[in-house]
Amino acid sequence: MSNKNKVAIIFTGGTISMKIDPRIHAAIPALTSEEIIGMVTNIESFSDIEVINYANIPSPHITPSMMMEIAKLVKEVIKRDDITGVIVTHGTDTLEETAYLLDLIIKTSKPIVVVGAMRNGSELGYDGSSNLSAALCTAISNKSKNKGVLVVMNNEVNAASEVTKTNTLSLDTFKSPEFGPLGIVDNDEVIFYRDMVSHQFIDTNVIKEKVGLIKSVPGMESDILDFYIDAGYSGLVVEALGRGNLPPAMIPGIKRAISKNIPVVMVSRCPTGRVLDSYGYEGGGKHLRELGVIFGGNLPGQKVRIKLMLALGLTDTMSEIKEIIEQNLFL
Repeated sequence: MSNKNKVAIIFTGGTISMKIDPRIHAAIPALTSEEIIGMVTNIESFSDIEVINYANIPSPHITPSMMMEIAKLVKEVIKRDDITGVIVTHGTDTLEETAYLLDLIIKTSKPIVVVGAMRNGSELGYDGSSNLSAALCTAISNKSKNKGVLVVMNNEVNAASEVTKTNTLSLDTFKSPEFGPLGIVDNDEVIFYRDMVSHQFIDTNVIKEKVGLIKSVPGMESDILDFYIDAGYSGLVVEALGRGNLPPAMIPGIKRAISKNIPVVMVSRCPTGRVLDSYGYEGGGKHLRELGVIFGGNLPGQKVRIKLMLALGLTDTMSEIKEIIEQNLFL
């Protein structure tokens, strides 16, 4: 294979860059980007590699503003004529949020792949090199064009808008519970089994970080909502019960937030399924929709929070925010 491809790999840190420190007997950032690339056998025969070192930090240290910095870096690199695709290495704890943010605000036909590892460089069966090689095979393939941002782990290719971390330690932790993977990487080739029906783009370079995420439980009241409102939060995401229903004692807080022009977006705490205005009792989905609650479809709370942060970076008009959040949800 000739070196006609050139892939930029942006390193941000995470388990893929970690080893066990013998002093504290725990994993810490240790591997350099060159050391990680050096573990990918025969990489030079597949593509020319450009290394960009953004950071070497655990993903719980990644903030939304840092996600925007990474997005800006990806935008600058991906528009270059000599670049075939971009890979971002990332810790798995918040990988899905960064990947989804990139997916929402970057418009390009070129492949963008986010990859991580579940085992650090000191563990038997370190998966960083195999995941990175699969990401490279995906990034250089013409089949990966116009697919949005892809997450490649354990030889599976998932859409950033659909994938979530489902297990704390399994190598196949990243799954798309609702629809399944887009494809696989097999024999150094990416194979796609399905395509995305729609792809959303939010044209903003601004993100509003103060957006709260609340998981609803039986007996919950409005005090937690009042806390976020009084603390100056710009928006709220509520993981509701079942189809999209809340305890009635939360209603005063919902009303107060909306009266203060604070958008309230509702998703379900269930792993799969969308919210809908099916129930008409107090706190039911129909009642909440009539109050002005915005429906977040089948996204998990952590992802719709990213979407709301970006929507708030674009506008503070409630109707426009609703249009952005609910785009393609009620066709």
